Amino acid sequence: MDRTLLRPTGLSRLPDFLHLTRLDRPIGTWLLMWPTLWALWVAAVGIPERHVLLIFVAGVYLMRAAGCVVNDYADRHFDGHVKRTKNRPLATGRITEGEAQVVFATLVIAAFVLVWFTNLFTVMLSLVGVVLAFIYPFMKRYTHLPQLFLGAAFSWAIPMAFGAVLGEIPPEAWLLFTANVAWTVAYDTEYAMVDRDDDLKIGIKSTAVLFGRADRLMIALLQGLTLALLAWVGLRLALGGFFWLGLAAMAATFVHQQVLIRHRERERCFQAFLNNHWSGLLVFAGIALALWPNAS
Repeated sequence: MDRTLLRPTGLSRLPDFLHLTRLDRPIGTWLLMWPTLWALWVAAVGIPERHVLLIFVAGVYLMRAAGCVVNDYADRHFDGHVKRTKNRPLATGRITEGEAQVVFATLVIAAFVLVWFTNLFTVMLSLVGVVLAFIYPFMKRYTHLPQLFLGAAFSWAIPMAFGAVLGEIPPEAWLLFTANVAWTVAYDTEYAMVDRDDDLKIGIKSTAVLFGRADRLMIALLQGLTLALLAWVGLRLALGGFFWLGLAAMAATFVHQQVLIRHRERERCFQAFLNNHWSGLLVFAGIALALWPNAS
């Protein structure tokens, strides 16, 4: 059958493009947003300037969408063999490869234009971010650690945020960066556990495949490392009780996730992955309240 016959026309194509960019599924946007907001608040020692905040919030939406497009493009010949992804628009032919390339380029250009309203240092840093976003989806062909590359891509907004606010990257920025890489590998391993059976059949590599029966232990160790590094940031910056309350709440979400994944059931592993939205939000709430401007 000609796959173009499956393609709708006009405005009826909008749902497919929303699905391609995952704008209909905001969890990934929030997982990228929270550490970006952590960094902006820490760098500004409180509420960042409005234009910087708007640039980074819009940039998160654009770059997360671009990352989803290149991910589906890289996996277009594999997604049809995976239960969770078999109906993605590139896999079914509802969106063509050329259209996906145009969408990716448009999103990246729009994000790059936004960064030009910061400073040259941040513009230079953004080039690294684009490279990381582009290469991550292809890493699952060559290494069992694609989640590590995703972690770097999802964390690169942290040094960029410090660059935009301060014009430099202090040690605390790299601690936040490393903490977020560890957290990202942990939650994306939970996500990869959903697809592990399919990935083993078609030869896709992931930390879930690499860790095997040690997956829960490795996730716990990564979550512990995340908490330890964030605690180090809190100590270095003398953040107050609200921060430590937020960090304790994040630890509670990690315990809940361990309960969810204990039997390695697909749906429960996916629930654990989704729960990380609250992990990031709670830490942001702690940082924001700890750095709340004085009434005076």
